[in-house]
Amino acid sequence: MPTAAGIDYAIRRSSRSRRVRVTVAPVTGAVEVVLPTRARERDAASAVNELAGWITRRRAESHEARDLIAARGDGLPFLGTTLRVVPEPGRTRAHRRGDDLLVPADEAVRAAAIERWYRRMARVEIAPRIEAACRTLGVTSTGLTIRNQRTRWGSCSSGGALSFNWRLLLAPAAVLDYVVWHECCHLVHLDHSPRFWALVAEHVPDHRVYARWLRDHGATLVIAA
Repeated sequence: MPTAAGIDYAIRRSSRSRRVRVTVAPVTGAVEVVLPTRARERDAASAVNELAGWITRRRAESHEARDLIAARGDGLPFLGTTLRVVPEPGRTRAHRRGDDLLVPADEAVRAAAIERWYRRMARVEIAPRIEAACRTLGVTSTGLTIRNQRTRWGSCSSGGALSFNWRLLLAPAAVLDYVVWHECCHLVHLDHSPRFWALVAEHVPDHRVYARWLRDHGATLVIAA
């Protein structure tokens, strides 16, 4: 693995990339440099040298996120509550029973089963929130998609289709509420103009608090480190 400025990094070639891009994995802290097909490998080293300070800060944030995730122990957050993970032999699907989340005992399939459960619950939790917000705003949505994205929590297409990251269910309920309102307000103003933010503030007065929470804690919204 190449090293620059004392930082190990991996190189990935991308025919779609038009410039050198450096990423730091939000939990592991692994550094990857994405190079356009014809870029030189020394361009990767130059980018890491140039961004060494930023990479170091992001890695520190990753270590902090990993510690916070480890501190959860056997629990998983769910909209501000904590579910106790209970492995059961023979189980293939995750199922909630009170404050217990019953999961497969087989560790090889457990994480996938838990993610599928969170995806199902995301639709259950988000759909009525969209309906209520749209009713208040006097607009309609053309569809709902649940995704697993690295950095985007929600989106609104020009055709009125909404998508949300299932990992929002690992955040407090008020944070999910904010993201739903944010995207539903895009059904009125498909931009981030002053009119858009005024509409968001009208319905979520503390929206800056929740946006900041996502910036500070978004990296911890994962099932496991």
